[in-house]
This record gives sequence, structure tokens and C-alpha cells, in this order.
Amino acid sequence: MEKIKVVVIDKQVFFRAGVLQVLSERPEFDVIDCDPTQETLGLIDANLPDVVLVGSDLATRSGLELCRKITRHYPNTKVIVLSPDPNDEELFEVIRTAAVACLSKNAGDEELVSTIRQAYNGKYPINDSLTARPMVARRVLEQFEEVASIGQEIETVVAPLTNRETQILSYIAEGNSNKQIAYILQISEQTIKNHVSAILRKLNANDRAHAVALAMHNGWIVTERKFKSAIAV
Repeated sequence: MEKIKVVVIDKQVFFRAGVLQVLSERPEFDVIDCDPTQETLGLIDANLPDVVLVGSDLATRSGLELCRKITRHYPNTKVIVLSPDPNDEELFEVIRTAAVACLSKNAGDEELVSTIRQAYNGKYPINDSLTARPMVARRVLEQFEEVASIGQEIETVVAPLTNRETQILSYIAEGNSNKQIAYILQISEQTIKNHVSAILRKLNANDRAHAVALAMHNGWIVTERKFKSAIAV
């Protein structure tokens, strides 16, 4: 059975330990502890988790900023915010970070596990929060209406590649397959596939060769070798 890889981030050591214990008891989860004083994005880059739990005191906004960085740099990773007791304003700000869910830290074990499963399966439990918070739903709707009324178009934003993604794309440009890159970097082939998927999404590329062409055109990678084998898997 393929496990759901979950990273738990929270500055409160005892709370983090409790969440880790709850999830570690479930065989479906592969749980990774992350002290927020560590290089958080580096840990995420190295592990490419399916879900990240961000324990946040939303009043400080530092948690919100971390959520934005994760959702922007790692679009394949789903972010769930765990907050003491999010009010309407805080929930609205969480929605703006592109997090898929916002739970109270007082939520029960089963609710937490269920939310992680939903996020992993591509669902957005945060939408259920809008049903219970009509004021927040109205603000979200007004924001969309405001954008539409002044004729703004949502532009495609290319998220910056991480150092690891740039490295992998350079190897792809040199004709290496996923298996070969995994051997060179001494990480699993599945991790390479996850990185490649993130690269394609960030660059809005159709395939590996398209991604390489975009990167070379914009000067993000430099290689002397042709990438005629870039579409190799």
C-alpha cells in the first residue's frame, strides 16, 4: 500500500508530538516531524510530502506566509492549516493562501485523519467551512466579482523552480531518464517523478521536452548537450 507522506510543522513541541503520535499509529501514513526553526522549505523539497500540516497562530501571520510559500513552490503538496480557533477574518486569509483545509487544533483524531485523506484525494474540505461561515463566503464571492467587474484577467503565473527542480531539469536536458537521475542523486525514482510533475505544473509545460525548452529559452538552465532524449521516462 502506498503511504500518504505527511509533514507536521508546529512551534509547539507537545502539540506536534501529539499529532505525530496519532498519525504514526495509522499504517497508511508516513509521518515526518518538522521544527519550524529548521529550514522548512528545504525539508519539504527533500521529501516532497503529499500533505503538510501547518500549525499556526494566525494572528502572527507567519504561518500564513509559510503556507503561501509551500503552495506556490510545491503545487503538488496539499496544505492543511491547524489553528487554535480561526475566526472569519483568519479563515478568509487561509483561503487566500490556497490551503485546502483549515482545522481547529481542538479537532478530534478522526476529523484530522479524514481531512488528510480528503486532501490527498484531491478534495478541498475548506469549501465546507464556507457553508458554515456565510460572511466568509460572501467576501470570497465579492472578491471574484470585483475582479470580473473591472475586466481583469487571471494571468498564468510561472512559479519559480526550486534548486532541486532546476538540477533535475538540467539532467533531463542532458537526456537522462528518471531512473538515471534517481541513481545520480541517490534518491528514489518516485521522488524524481514527483519533482518532474511539479516542474510541469509550475511551467505549464505539456511534457518534459517542453519544460526543457521553456527553461533554456528563459535562461533558467544551461547545458551544452542537446535534449533529444528529454522525453524519455
